Amino acid sequence: MGKGKKPATYEDIEALPVGWVGEILEDELVASPRPALPHARVSSALNALLSTAFDLEHPGTRGGWWILSEPELHLGRDIVVPDLAGWRRDRMPDPSFMDEPFATVAPDWVCEVLSPSTVRVDRERKLPFYHREGVSHVWFIDPLTRTLEIRHRRERDWLLTASHRGDGEVRAEPFDVLLLRLGALWLPRPGATPAPVI
Repeated sequence: MGKGKKPATYEDIEALPVGWVGEILEDELVASPRPALPHARVSSALNALLSTAFDLEHPGTRGGWWILSEPELHLGRDIVVPDLAGWRRDRMPDPSFMDEPFATVAPDWVCEVLSPSTVRVDRERKLPFYHREGVSHVWFIDPLTRTLEIRHRRERDWLLTASHRGDGEVRAEPFDVLLLRLGALWLPRPGATPAPVI
């Protein structure tokens, strides 16, 4: 933040135009437009897949997680809104923040779906923030290149544990007991034959 510049406040976020997402990193307001449809498709499809397998209470679920879409995280003076975040239930059995408009407990896993307007902030500014707050896994998904990157937190930095591309099935930690079909996340390419519904 520039010298003499006033630190951003929550009122700055509330003053943004409708359809914009506001975050505060190191006292600076970071504003991004709502994502395009390929981005929204990845986020909603991944949320459905992971929530069904790991969050929702029904027979056959692996359980053990609270998974939220676009939760607002207030951690220290910073405010961020990842596309998806998950908390292990064994670490936080009582999600008291569910009654609040934001969470003050750092998640165990975060997913950022990249778009041209957010890629620099997600990779260069939010990744160190997630490390500082103790997030153990960060996923970067790029719907344009159809890639998934998985990073695991180490004491001083991040380890890139896997990078996947295309439509195939992958095992992605920390949800690696589930075989995740990447092709289920992407919108069909123009002119492509639709995949059969199973």
